[in-house]
Amino acid sequence: MSFGDTGKPTRRAAIQAGSIGMLGIGLGDVFAARNSSASASPTDRKGTTVGQRTTPKSVLFVFLNGGLAHQDSFDMKPEAPDAVRGEFEPIQTRTPTLSICEYMPKLAQLSDRYALVRSIATMSSGHEEACHMLFTGRLDFPEGFQVANSPSPNEWPSLLSQVTYALKGPRDLPAAVVLPQPSVNEANKFRPGQFAGRLGPKYEAWHVDIAAPCALGNGACPNCFRFNGEHYVHASTNIFDTPQLTLPDGGPIRLEDRIGLLSEVERQQRRLEQTADSVQVQEHRRQAISVLTDKMTRQAFDVEQADPKVVEKYGKNKFGLSLLMGRRLIEAGVSLVQVNLGKNSSWDTHFGNFVNLRQNLFPYFDQSISALIEDLEQTGLMESTLVIVMGEFGRTPRINHDAGRDHWADANTAMFFGAGVRGGTIIGETDKLAAFVTSDKQTPENVAATIFDTLGIPRDMEWHDVSGRPHSLYRADPIYQIF
Repeated sequence: MSFGDTGKPTRRAAIQAGSIGMLGIGLGDVFAARNSSASASPTDRKGTTVGQRTTPKSVLFVFLNGGLAHQDSFDMKPEAPDAVRGEFEPIQTRTPTLSICEYMPKLAQLSDRYALVRSIATMSSGHEEACHMLFTGRLDFPEGFQVANSPSPNEWPSLLSQVTYALKGPRDLPAAVVLPQPSVNEANKFRPGQFAGRLGPKYEAWHVDIAAPCALGNGACPNCFRFNGEHYVHASTNIFDTPQLTLPDGGPIRLEDRIGLLSEVERQQRRLEQTADSVQVQEHRRQAISVLTDKMTRQAFDVEQADPKVVEKYGKNKFGLSLLMGRRLIEAGVSLVQVNLGKNSSWDTHFGNFVNLRQNLFPYFDQSISALIEDLEQTGLMESTLVIVMGEFGRTPRINHDAGRDHWADANTAMFFGAGVRGGTIIGETDKLAAFVTSDKQTPENVAATIFDTLGIPRDMEWHDVSGRPHSLYRADPIYQIF
């Protein structure tokens, strides 16, 4: 772990320290009975059954950091004026009523596996506000909320923290994980709504920040790009850093002077084996020990050394291997995994929308999402895993003077597949300019409810903030039409 001149942990070290330490575990607790985690059967990994579903499923939420241009991808308007329709042509998919962008040919051939919801409105055209809404599943803001102060204990808790709260109890693994890095802007500032906020650090999700440093690069590292066309080279020789699993007592707001560092995963495991019988641990701390001792969990992070055929299928880049990592964590037993596809608002195409989508984004997106669909089917995880792919908002109908599209809150498209989703389904629609929703409007609150419902969380579930005030998890209905 690196420390700054003040002797305090650097920002990157602090985020990495959020890996599993939100569970309040000290070093003595970690050196605990390995047998308690090793003896758990695969059926125990999901934890106890909750909610109205007899078999709760898992969710993989793929976040397109910056906001995908919906009219240049999944809601094309070929009859619109040139200043609106853009440069791309639609192509026919396997679904007779559906056409998508010509630069997503693999997904066109898999359209019978996914549904599109073309009628999502995020309710804000600002990154910070829209991200807070999407990440927390709430359209309102807490009193005194300020976007410039993120991360802040005054934010609403993230969906991952709410799920961590809702699924609390005996589990081998954390309920919720986000990877491969936090959502930040080009100034390296956090988007709001990613942490536990008013729920308190006890229910912080597991933040895995292992993407190799790439200060200004956007996209699927090492295939980095700059929106203005400036030449940029990925500085690192790898895509991910070896995860340093650290065990602080508290969340990212309370890390100073409270960070305990262990070595890499393999050395941690050896020490655990040597001292397993000397310390007794409480059941609720078992999930962190499982992270350190479970082979399947540790292998989930070693995606760069995966079967070469699998790597080739996903693509040896941050998009493809992050999705592979997410799929492996779902298989290992994590209930909710959020994969951030792109640092620095990689989909925020104010400049060069068409050239960057065509050259730097769609090729890797098309390959990796298609590989994920096929991999879920081949591994038998498709029926038990809901995948959601979306950004925080859409893009403006009219193309700007930089051949780009700006922020647009009034229309957005999301992709859903798995867990009983009816493939080839289109929910909602927009007007002739892809500007406004004309039917079946949905919001981030509906998306959040769909996640909760899939995980089997009861409709009457509440969480209590640090002041003891109750808040409902569900603030809208799930998007039942896709199932």
